[in-house]
Amino acid sequence: MSPHLAPARPRRAAPLHLLALSLLLGTLALVTDAAAQTADDAPRDDDPVDASSARAASRLVGLEFTDDELGQMLGELRDVRRRIIESREDRLGFDDLPALRFDPLAPGVRYRPSRITPVARPVGDVTRPADPEDLAFADLATLSALVRTRQVSCVELTTFFLDRLRTLDPQLHCVVSLTEERALAQAEALDAELERGAWRGPLHGIPWGAKDLLAVDGTRTTWGAKPYEDQVLEGDATVVQRLDEAGAVLVAKLTLGALAYGDLWFGGRTRNPWDTEQGSSGSSAGPASAVAAGAVPFAIGSETYGSIVSPSNRCGVSSLRPTFGRVSRHGAMPLVWSMDKLGPMARTLDDAALVLDVLHGPDGHDPTVHDLPYAVPGDADVSGLVVGVPKGAFEDFPGGTAVLDDLRALGLELVDVELPDVSRSNLNAMLMAESAAAFDELTRSDRDDLLVWQDDEAWPNLWRATRLLPAVEYVNASRRRSVVMREMDAVMERVDVLVHPPYAVTFTGRLFDETTLLAVAGAWQRATTHHLRRPPIAAR
Repeated sequence: MSPHLAPARPRRAAPLHLLALSLLLGTLALVTDAAAQTADDAPRDDDPVDASSARAASRLVGLEFTDDELGQMLGELRDVRRRIIESREDRLGFDDLPALRFDPLAPGVRYRPSRITPVARPVGDVTRPADPEDLAFADLATLSALVRTRQVSCVELTTFFLDRLRTLDPQLHCVVSLTEERALAQAEALDAELERGAWRGPLHGIPWGAKDLLAVDGTRTTWGAKPYEDQVLEGDATVVQRLDEAGAVLVAKLTLGALAYGDLWFGGRTRNPWDTEQGSSGSSAGPASAVAAGAVPFAIGSETYGSIVSPSNRCGVSSLRPTFGRVSRHGAMPLVWSMDKLGPMARTLDDAALVLDVLHGPDGHDPTVHDLPYAVPGDADVSGLVVGVPKGAFEDFPGGTAVLDDLRALGLELVDVELPDVSRSNLNAMLMAESAAAFDELTRSDRDDLLVWQDDEAWPNLWRATRLLPAVEYVNASRRRSVVMREMDAVMERVDVLVHPPYAVTFTGRLFDETTLLAVAGAWQRATTHHLRRPPIAAR
């Protein structure tokens, strides 16, 4: 343990039921003058911790204490306040994870390996399309075949998508920075490798975009937020390193809602290519918008609480939010250490499966990552697998009957399931507490005033209010999360995947069984034509 992380020794133990309130009241006193900070228990005229403030704070969180109880608390509250203020002298970095580490395979929750056998999908003969729009919307297997057969060079493909990003970005506002110099140098080297007969695999020479919370050495990494607009980080995120090694070519850092919330960033609002009057949703706003518009073949997004799923639904993108602990987050902006996930956003689920094959597995940096099997499912036989359908989920969903009929036609067995009721779980307490801790310095320095979005539901207001969240509520939310995990595990014991409709058709798989999930969802997608539609926005 580092000396600066050692806990201060209290003079007496605080009663357990008062500890959270102690932390709360210590926070309430942040605005006091530094001269008022003292370890002395004796009350003073300018003492911010008195019976009145203690009573007001306790009522704020729904607690009532007698006068004697409040009086007894004051000495401990002053000590806690002093310790909190002193602890802020030690700077914490974003890589200083909390000592409590979340694991989706919690006690009572099981890993169930996939029951399917992957089957490679044949590509067949591929000819370069005459229409550039067809090249822009080609899937990864097609683009890979064109590169490998030298019908399109890596440099040509890279230049094509760089130009397309330049053309479309004035309408979409999806680009933070183009990485042109880096991309062209990489593409030239990859062409030279092909000349020598070397091929790195299906991503060789394929351009891609990174949500701008991923570190790329020597390149701006802005997190979409004005206070970090000129931030340049050293080193590459693990996912960037792995995609480099696979031969993928990074062409752009793409937008995110400031500090991974929404679609509003310091350069404006990222737009939905299907309707540019509408935002693309967030926070993986730029990746969803760019992929949907054919401006990049795939991108890497992140999700804490819907940030891959939501913009994918809005923009019509085929994306995968992997299991927590499947892909390393090293080099990615942390928001909530126990919830953050990185995943591929692509045109098809077969594309997402190919990208995940490069990304998954431990890297020696992110301690949450498990070393568990994954295989690209390809044309795996899914007949006989069981698909759970939440009761009533498709009743009001347009085309819901057709979706279920399509699944049955694939030989899948559909069963009704009932999902856990999480309406009273207050799991948001964990998200709010961890994110407020991640950006504690931003709040205390008042630089949160620089963020573009300042409404009631925006980060600055939410994080200020979260400073009043008792520690007990965070711990209890974590306990409720464990309950929900066990309840969900019981549901998944009966099925191989779930199908349900938020705003689009969504599939959910078992923990670390992305192989089965992608096999079922991919088989359904290939049996339909929804993913082949193109947005009306046109490159001009």
